[in-house]
Amino acid sequence: MSGRRIVIVGCGYIGEQIAKQELQQGNKVTVLVRRAERAEYLAEQGLDVVRTDLDRQQDAEYINLQHAWLYYLAPPPSGGVEDSRMRNFVSAQSQTYPDRAVLISTTGVYGDCEGAWVTEDRPVAPQVDRARRRVDAEQLFTAWAQARGVSSVILRVPGIYGPGRLPRKRLESGTPVLDRHESPWSNRIHASDLVRCCLAAARHDHPAVVYNVSDGHPSTMTDYFFQVADYMGLPRPPEINRAQASEQLSAGMLAYLAESKRIDNSLMRTHLGVEPMYPDLTSGLQAC
Repeated sequence: MSGRRIVIVGCGYIGEQIAKQELQQGNKVTVLVRRAERAEYLAEQGLDVVRTDLDRQQDAEYINLQHAWLYYLAPPPSGGVEDSRMRNFVSAQSQTYPDRAVLISTTGVYGDCEGAWVTEDRPVAPQVDRARRRVDAEQLFTAWAQARGVSSVILRVPGIYGPGRLPRKRLESGTPVLDRHESPWSNRIHASDLVRCCLAAARHDHPAVVYNVSDGHPSTMTDYFFQVADYMGLPRPPEINRAQASEQLSAGMLAYLAESKRIDNSLMRTHLGVEPMYPDLTSGLQAC
């Protein structure tokens, strides 16, 4: 459908690609961003830009969402167990409502699954505050949509990689990785495939409430760093055991390494209708 109004909340790496795709399809795109320099850049790309600070309830802008498709990509704040940004946004949207609302969440809401394959039926069990904030965002988003009769979709997404989203600095610094034999299962999605999922979620006539988004071929974080290093022609990082990792790796990385899961993307492929263009890391890196 041409001429559709698109609203994107939080227009970073993925949001910008969604915006460009929607513009190419003849739609009018409005993006909500916080930083002045980002707003200026996006305006130069032909986007209608609204500056808003979702960290301040009084500054959360009301946006005309009537008959729009809404993509919510703004991350939660960096602390706590609640997503105050989502709460401020939905509180400000009390007069008009979109036809479809799409939320980008994370597969981290499932917590540690001990390497099991995970479908959308699995209950959320967040183990760290970062994931608890995402669960709070999902609940706020769903309640807001249901109360107003808005068709909503949640995309639970693992690690995103793509052009400009590879860990070159980390590899160049020689930061170690967990021993390949101890490294848990992890999952990822190429940025282009994630954008395709977002567009499909906005357009599906009868979408599911939640879709897992993944390339369908989990490996380990260590394998990821090794493959990226090989692709970039950089030395593979040194391997350390768990005891050494607890002393040398960041708290954020240790939190990722404390969880092991394999994301089942069957519903994404069969119901949402998105077959990954890059079904594994090898093909995805070749497209970077």
